[in-house]
Amino acid sequence: MTVYASQITPISTASLNDYWQLLKPRVMSLVIFTGWCGMVLAPGTLHPILQLTAILSLAAGAGGAGCLNMWVERHRDSLMKRTQNRPLPSGSIDPDSALSLGIGLSLGSVLSMGLAVNWVAAFWLAFTTFFYIGIYTILLKPRTVQNIVIGGLAGALPPVIGWASVMNETNLQAWSLCLIIFLWTPAHFWSLCLECGDDYAKAGIPMLPHVKGEKTAKKQIIVYAVLTVLSAYLPYILGLVSGWYLIFATLLGGCFIALAIALFKGYAKAMLLFSFSIAYLFLVFISLLLTSIP
Repeated sequence: MTVYASQITPISTASLNDYWQLLKPRVMSLVIFTGWCGMVLAPGTLHPILQLTAILSLAAGAGGAGCLNMWVERHRDSLMKRTQNRPLPSGSIDPDSALSLGIGLSLGSVLSMGLAVNWVAAFWLAFTTFFYIGIYTILLKPRTVQNIVIGGLAGALPPVIGWASVMNETNLQAWSLCLIIFLWTPAHFWSLCLECGDDYAKAGIPMLPHVKGEKTAKKQIIVYAVLTVLSAYLPYILGLVSGWYLIFATLLGGCFIALAIALFKGYAKAMLLFSFSIAYLFLVFISLLLTSIP
């Protein structure tokens, strides 16, 4: 039997860094941080070892979801300049290895969270992965300009998971933390899309700036910036933080809205708003920690 060169599976040259990048470490860091904030802000207590287990489970779940996302999108990623050097489209890691790692981390994270911490947190961790891969990546992203609006729920759930790991339940205070991230996501992501919209067009992904135009996208960014800032007051209204938090929330929110308006008027670059939006979210959650009511 003749064996052609194209049928021969190449020896893997993947490095540890390739596998690390497969887990989307920057996204993972945000998941870990906001999940940890949910744990700290929850009024209950959890043994330090179980806290560490919960954080590691959350990190593994985020890494597994990121890995599965890259596996699903490996062909689209190869068409985009921003993502074509990722481990799968570049050929550093073969798809089967990525799929196996993603499934293993996702299942292992849910089991460790459920067996060691509690099954409420494990349920929301499993739901996050399902929503991110099944609803956002596969169903919404290639079909609707509202993909990131609805799909943003996956990235907004970590503080709910962290809260549930401590309390074995969720409440309005926990969901107020989720709402901040959920409403923040469109303004954050669309500002990035304004900078690299051509990439998404090449990959056939219907992002708002490309489909509806930059002017419409910039208007929507203002709307979601305002909604984000308003939602950031909910933790105070629900008695989670002291009045000092209002000062931080107002100052940060004012800057966020001002930059969104400046982007619309042409006084600011999209990447400036994108970068500030990341700082805004981290600083809001740090403010929540600093002003939380014991």
